[in-house]
Amino acid sequence: MAEITLSKQSSEFRKGIQAGISIAIGYFPIALTFGLLAKTNGLTVGETIMMSLLVYAGASQYMSLSLLSMGTGIFEIVLTTFIVNIRHFLMAASLNEKSEDDHILNKMIYSFGITDETFSVAATKEGTVTTGYLFGLFSISYASWVINSGIGHVIGASLPQTLQESMSIALYAMFIGLLVPSMKKSVKVIFLAAFSAIFNSIFAFTQILSSGWAIVLATLLSAVIIEAIDTWRGKQRRNFIEN
Repeated sequence: MAEITLSKQSSEFRKGIQAGISIAIGYFPIALTFGLLAKTNGLTVGETIMMSLLVYAGASQYMSLSLLSMGTGIFEIVLTTFIVNIRHFLMAASLNEKSEDDHILNKMIYSFGITDETFSVAATKEGTVTTGYLFGLFSISYASWVINSGIGHVIGASLPQTLQESMSIALYAMFIGLLVPSMKKSVKVIFLAAFSAIFNSIFAFTQILSSGWAIVLATLLSAVIIEAIDTWRGKQRRNFIEN
């Protein structure tokens, strides 16, 4: 019985690896670019790899580099990262309903590997998602991100200094690349981005907050306002239908 169970887990792990290959390939250029930008922002190869090992969140790591370049404090960076990644609570709760019953320790371990891409693959898989499958899916994706981050830093170290400094523009290009697809899918995202830009500009112009806290507060205010407007519109729509 134990051999049958072990064989099944091994088979599920291989299926997870196969499902994650496309994610690993997709992470290659993004992680490589992150490593290059980390080098231009003064991080060592050890610090770059450690950030990918411990944070493992593409958009948040890019944002952290931007905040570090502005001299933002640690607490502001951590808080901003938390706000950006708060959606992971919802993804983890949703995936918990789809995954098989297992020891809480195993769930805690593989929950670290949840990203937008791995969640999409796991959530769209037919039937119950096994622990072995999730470990396989998350392992290859995680390895690709961490390893290619280090490779990007090593490559960046061999580039001419002028080219290294010019790579900082890629950071803004990456943010635009992450934002535009979301804006095309949702009007809320457009208004959220607009309000965030307005609030951050006001805080920057008046200089009442540091750059780090300006980003945090602009993000929070924008999210609260947009959700309040969306909730109010929903109530108005329901009242109109009822009447």
